[in-house]
Amino acid sequence: MFLRGDYDVAVFQAFKEVEVVVRKAAGLPDDLVGVKLMREAFRPKSGPLTDTKTVDGEQVATMELFAGAIGHCKNPPSHREVQITRVAAAQLIALASNLLLQVDAIVEARACAARPRRTM
Repeated sequence: MFLRGDYDVAVFQAFKEVEVVVRKAAGLPDDLVGVKLMREAFRPKSGPLTDTKTVDGEQVATMELFAGAIGHCKNPPSHREVQITRVAAAQLIALASNLLLQVDAIVEARACAARPRRTM
């Protein structure tokens, strides 16, 4: 899509992937979407993807980062025609990639914590 010049569609698809991956990692239902999904997944102190070892402000910031990114990047092209330049699309897709990496890191950290530890 990006290579064809369909920048708005490419950005939408990138953030749709963020939404799908967050929903799956958090174990949340399909009817929870967009900003509400992000706020539930990263809810400070008790969200399924919240790092409760970080300070409260960082927990809120992570929730707002994900919610704001979905609200800003996925919602507009899903509701109306928007014009996105090639450079802006590339930057937004890179942001989606970074968010996906953060979710991957959370999932991996939880998997490591759940593994039994070997003792000598």
